[in-house]
Amino acid sequence: MPQQTFTAKVYSIVQKIPKGRVATYGQVAALMGKPKAARAVGNALHRNPDWRRTPCHRVVRQDGRLAENFGGGGILIQAGRLKVEEVRVGGGKVDLKRYQWENKSKVKLATGIWLLASG
Repeated sequence: MPQQTFTAKVYSIVQKIPKGRVATYGQVAALMGKPKAARAVGNALHRNPDWRRTPCHRVVRQDGRLAENFGGGGILIQAGRLKVEEVRVGGGKVDLKRYQWENKSKVKLATGIWLLASG
């Protein structure tokens, strides 16, 4: 089986974030087994060619703030896409206590490893 690129692994995890939930860049990086790669996750998502397939608008900063350089058109576009999914954005932030993705089931990571994810 061919090895996935870093970007493909990022997209694979982001595709698992359900509508109405968000994850942080660091959370995606940790799920990849690369907890210090949050910035690289952001760079990969900035180049996302298909936001419908890979909903990068569901990924936010560690404090819930939206991404100023959101590749899909900036904060207003990201906020609008989240609003359609009934995620409330206030002051350019999402309430992580309310909307953060906490997958309590097994997730097959892009690396092929199964993980019991809790956040």
